[in-house]
Amino acid sequence: MTASTARAQRFREFKMPDVGEGLTEAEILKWYVQPGDTVTDGQVVCEVETAKAAVELPIPYDGVVHELNFGEGVTVDVGTAIISVDTDPGAGPVAAPAAQQAPQAAAPTEEEAEPQGRQAVLVGYGAAPSSTKRRARKPQAGVPAQPEPARAALQAELNGRAAAAPAAPAVRPAAPVAPAANGAVAGHPGRPLAKPPVRKLAKDLGIDLAAIVPTGPDGVITREDVHAAVTPAAAPSTTETPGPVSAAPAEPGLVDAAARERRVPVKGVRKATAQAMVTSAFTAPHVTEFITVDVTRTMKLVQELKQDPDMAGLRVNPLLLVARAFLVALKRHPEVNAAWDEARQEIVYKDYVNLGIAAATPRGLIVPNIKDAGVKTLPQLAAELGDLVATAREGKTSPAAMTGGTVTITNVGVFGVDTGTPILNPGESAILAFGAVKLQPWVHKGKVKARQVTTLALSFDHRLIDGELGSKLLADIAAVLERPKRLITWG
Repeated sequence: MTASTARAQRFREFKMPDVGEGLTEAEILKWYVQPGDTVTDGQVVCEVETAKAAVELPIPYDGVVHELNFGEGVTVDVGTAIISVDTDPGAGPVAAPAAQQAPQAAAPTEEEAEPQGRQAVLVGYGAAPSSTKRRARKPQAGVPAQPEPARAALQAELNGRAAAAPAAPAVRPAAPVAPAANGAVAGHPGRPLAKPPVRKLAKDLGIDLAAIVPTGPDGVITREDVHAAVTPAAAPSTTETPGPVSAAPAEPGLVDAAARERRVPVKGVRKATAQAMVTSAFTAPHVTEFITVDVTRTMKLVQELKQDPDMAGLRVNPLLLVARAFLVALKRHPEVNAAWDEARQEIVYKDYVNLGIAAATPRGLIVPNIKDAGVKTLPQLAAELGDLVATAREGKTSPAAMTGGTVTITNVGVFGVDTGTPILNPGESAILAFGAVKLQPWVHKGKVKARQVTTLALSFDHRLIDGELGSKLLADIAAVLERPKRLITWG
């Protein structure tokens, strides 16, 4: 067995898993381990945020953490190694690979073989095969074929090998080659020395590595060097104009405007939501209808259900009965529960209802859904609705919970808003906005009385639902909320 093979079997690299749903990257939110920590198979080592949710990643190996390849806040492509684990820490040092011992050996040209056994896959999802390959670096004229000590050490680290200095090459240069000021080797016009995470950090911040003075060992550029290069550029400065310097003060508010602004990169859930809403708004022809309804009886039923032994321990609120009313109305108008297949030019009618609930979270708006909501009892619906909201607030909603929705409810009333014109969740046929319930004057049995009133707004895809069908659906939802006994007679 070669030293390279032995090392690959011992130092296992865990790659960013493919969680499915078409996601190609994820941001590392938090590391739960550090180099030197002991880990066991199945232990959660980090939390990442995909374009749909925050997900905890378990490590599929036992061993000791050797290296974290990326820091927190870095976005990593699926299939990229994010952590390496020494699975046999008691075996002592591993011999340096032959590529470092033989001066004429070239850099590896193919991806290192994936270790046998379990793959780096997030539990519950399939992994797409990685197509990442390392390209051979072309030798440059005037450069000795054998690696210099500094470059050999860095190359070993970049290839996932031990950070220890490699064995001395068989043939050494006549004199040590000193690193240049920009991190490259003196007399070598190649790129500056820096680890992949440092290179990505510099790229994200718009910093040229060649302009940075390295402070790391052997002329390696560190993260601190990159941050130090950013600091002068980020410092606020007065506006400069060509020509003679004017003694007149700048117009108030112009000089310090940039210092009072914040720029936050759009990524993760918020980025995915923005893209989905733009796509939906400009592909599905939206129609929105409104209805104002007396929900006094529904609000009384909410209070009664809170005292019902069958609902003990469950969260009972107006949204629960709005959801039930929506499901009852869909049962009366099943043609609404459909999807438009643009590629095949077909309408797909669905015999199940996955009811989405729009939830505002610190990371942005998400829409998890209750699977097969149409066949659940009221207590079951209440339990799943409570779990859905709690999970969303904790940022633990799984990607699977946010796919496959057919219709959605958005509860804008919790913010004191009367109603709105909601945009369809992509792939769904309708979305219902539930406005604030307010005490208002209302004509009831021929007399003006104070009644609890709300406004509903229904947006729907006009390719699937014409005005008549949409109006009937909205009217039935309102009718159930006005007289909730229809939950029994219609349900």
